[in-house]
Amino acid sequence: MNWYNSAAVRNALIVIGVVSLLAISGVKYASVRNRLLTERTAVSTQWAEVASAMQRRADIIFNLANPMKDFSHDTGDVVVKIAEARATLSGSRTPQDTMAAYDRLNLAISRLLSVVQNERRLRAEVKLSHLPDDVSNTENEVNIARERYNEALQTYNAALQLFPNNIVAAMSGFTRNDAYIQTEAGAGQGAKM
Repeated sequence: MNWYNSAAVRNALIVIGVVSLLAISGVKYASVRNRLLTERTAVSTQWAEVASAMQRRADIIFNLANPMKDFSHDTGDVVVKIAEARATLSGSRTPQDTMAAYDRLNLAISRLLSVVQNERRLRAEVKLSHLPDDVSNTENEVNIARERYNEALQTYNAALQLFPNNIVAAMSGFTRNDAYIQTEAGAGQGAKM
């Protein structure tokens, strides 16, 4: 009787093969899951940078606008709108809420720039030559953070679709995230005076 024909040897080889396959599958599963966790964390990190840049912009704009509040009824109203949008932005918990608050802030900023443009006394009494540049620079910071966030989100979503990542994602509860930040045509145009 040949040793390689015995049932015990065949069964042992089958068991070794199954155990090896399970071990390799487990290692691959852990590797893919860790990669997906890393990608999802990168999305969260990039979103935090977007939110931080938006809040920094709101703070800068408020600090620039606040001294103007007593010049006229219009400037006072605009400063109140900026303060309200800033507070809403600070309290936002989701990307959608944050973007809605940021849009309200941008409307208030556009109104502020319009009021400043039309108020001769305001332009004469307050040094505002740097206001459009400050608004534009902070918007550029926000746009860079938005681009990085969208790139991280795209990388994460693409990773979810690849095999075997899609299987691991389904087993581990990873889901597609479509909270891309859309930049509207003309966004930030209010920064020009």
